[in-house]
Amino acid sequence: MEPKLSARQKRILKFIETFIEANGYPPTIREIGEAVGIASTSVVNYNLNKLVEYGLLARSPEVSRGLRLVSNAKEVPVKVVDTVNTVQIPLVGKIAASAPVPLPGEDFGYYYDDDDIIDVPQAMIGKHRSTELFALRVTGDSMIDAMVADGDVIVLERQNVARNGDMVAVYLTERGETTLKKYYLEGNRVRLQPANPTMDPIYVDADQVNVQGRVLAVLRTLQ
Repeated sequence: MEPKLSARQKRILKFIETFIEANGYPPTIREIGEAVGIASTSVVNYNLNKLVEYGLLARSPEVSRGLRLVSNAKEVPVKVVDTVNTVQIPLVGKIAASAPVPLPGEDFGYYYDDDDIIDVPQAMIGKHRSTELFALRVTGDSMIDAMVADGDVIVLERQNVARNGDMVAVYLTERGETTLKKYYLEGNRVRLQPANPTMDPIYVDADQVNVQGRVLAVLRTLQ
């Protein structure tokens, strides 16, 4: 007798199938939640466990992206991400590439759990260690001419200094806001320059700018 799936479980299963078909490896719990409109990772987990119980999924909890589709009690072949040549980096939240906006959580708005891990090819980040890196999902289009679009994921090196021209995530202490821009120190102030001709730069006193990280790579999912 076939299991009776809820509409939500059907959407989750369909998304996993589509994602694996397009990428060759399974999605994370966070990616599943975003795709099917579930904000809570615990709710996604509950439904994944139900799909495992129904014999439609297999899970390897100790492995990032440890999902496997099962059909007629046999696992469907899935391309395994090459863990030798990839680095696991925490996806710690979102950042606006537009006007600065406040971000929730502690540590200047950066927050993540064990499900927010992305696999990044080592070649994209050079010799940097994963402990030096973090990732953010971009919202907005102020950096579009720098090849950073809304929905992209940027990988950053943790640092609190920047050189002129660096694309950085900065926390503006007086405004309590975080933004992604190119950094230029001009005397006692900093110019935060968008890469969009329709937008004006932001000028801030240098002592009000805390650099959080420098962009190393941009990841984009083609739909």
